[in-house]
This record gives sequence, structure tokens and C-alpha cells, in this order.
Amino acid sequence: MQIAELGDVRLHYRVDGDPDGAPVVFANSLGTDLRLWDPILPHLPDGLRLIRYDKRGHGLSSLPAAPYSMGSLVRDVEALLDHLGARDCMFVGLSIGGMIAQGLAVKRLDLVRAVVLSNTGAKIGTPEMWQERIAAVNAQGIEALADGIMERWFSKDFRAKPELALWRNMLVRQPAEGYAGCSAAISGTDFYTPTSGLRLPALGIAGSEDGSTPPDLVRETVDLIPGSRFHLIRRAGHLPCVEQPEEYARVLTEFLRETGHI
Repeated sequence: MQIAELGDVRLHYRVDGDPDGAPVVFANSLGTDLRLWDPILPHLPDGLRLIRYDKRGHGLSSLPAAPYSMGSLVRDVEALLDHLGARDCMFVGLSIGGMIAQGLAVKRLDLVRAVVLSNTGAKIGTPEMWQERIAAVNAQGIEALADGIMERWFSKDFRAKPELALWRNMLVRQPAEGYAGCSAAISGTDFYTPTSGLRLPALGIAGSEDGSTPPDLVRETVDLIPGSRFHLIRRAGHLPCVEQPEEYARVLTEFLRETGHI
């Protein structure tokens, strides 16, 4: 485990694979930590520098006072990649991580050569919806929302498995202030215009049973980028890297090869 001191935040990060390999950066969803990507790592090819991190207010990273802005989340990973000397990364972002991917690509094309926008949107939900969720978390904690979140995150089949408890526990053990802070960042973000100006290789990944970012939203977002492609993973919800890790890794590996990253 490593910590990067980045001014107003300390980010927990982990680097696996080949330290001299082409960098692939993973940004996870609201309410999860970097272990979200554990299921796909064994299925990825050798020779890659795999960089994962906990965004502010999540996992083992520090907990600055909420609310957060999307700009601060983008600056965090920008500073982390500068700290690590990582350039020309493939950036894989899921949900809020996909928003961070869009924001970083717009800001720093020297850092991002290709993006995977997974289970995300240029805009997710409405400010009113997010304000209701923030109020509920602040008043009752994440536990009060956990069962509804599991329904949006996972397919019916997966919700019947014992493994569901692992992901529910991960969710409810995140700091409520961090969850609320990142919810505020999503609430204030509309990337339709900046994302439509991107010109880089892009892959959209969606889950057929995603109750948080439905496939049409993911397709609409990735279609903003000319030449992008889209892949639908069936029998999966908001976290297809958990439910269908082999397919997720296969599609990602194909994209890495297509873009010359491996």
C-alpha cells in the first residue's frame, strides 16, 4: 500500500504488473474502493503497468471536508499521475470514474491517450436526485440506502449469491462524508459539450441490467466522441467487471491491442 501526498489530499494507490509497461489507470465507482478491479486483473495480459487508486473520501485515501467538485477529483488523479511519472495512459473509468476520465482527457491529453467509459455518462441523474441522496446519507448513513443501491448495481442472479455481501460491506464501510462529497461532484457535472470535443480512441462498456447508468446513456455518451465503439455486457448491472470479469477483461484487452497500447 502506498500513499501520495498531493496537497489537500492523500491518495492511497497501488501499482501492479510491469513497472516499465504501458500504463493503464483504473478509476472506480461511487461507494467502492480500488478492489473493484480485482476480478479482472488475472485476466489481463502481462507487460502492463496497472495503476489503481482510491478517490478522495473513499477507501484508504484521506477524507477532506465535503462537498467535492468534479474539478477537484480530476486534479487529484492528475497530480497522482504526475507524481508517478505516468504519461500516455489508457484510462479506464467506471461510473464517477468515467466522469473523471472525461474531465482528465479534456484537460490533459498528454496524460490520456485513450479512454474506456464504463457504466457512466456525460451527465448522470439530476441535481435534485443527488441532493435527495446526499440528504439521506447525511441523515441516516449509507446503510439506509444500501439495499436499493445493490439492486441498481447488480443483476438479479448476482444478488442471490453470497458474494453480494462483500460488495454491500464495501459500500456501507465507505465514509458517509466521502460518499456525499462525491455525490455532490456528480450532481454538478455536465460534460456533454467538453466530451463532444474529444478526439481520441474511446470504448464504451455498459451492463444490460444497469439500474444506475443504463446502456442507452453509456452509448449516448461515447457516441459524442467520433470513431468510438460500444460494447454491451449481458447478465450484468452497474459493475460488469465484478459480474462478468472474463468478458470485461477480454473487451478491454482487445481495445488495448487495437489502440497499440500492447
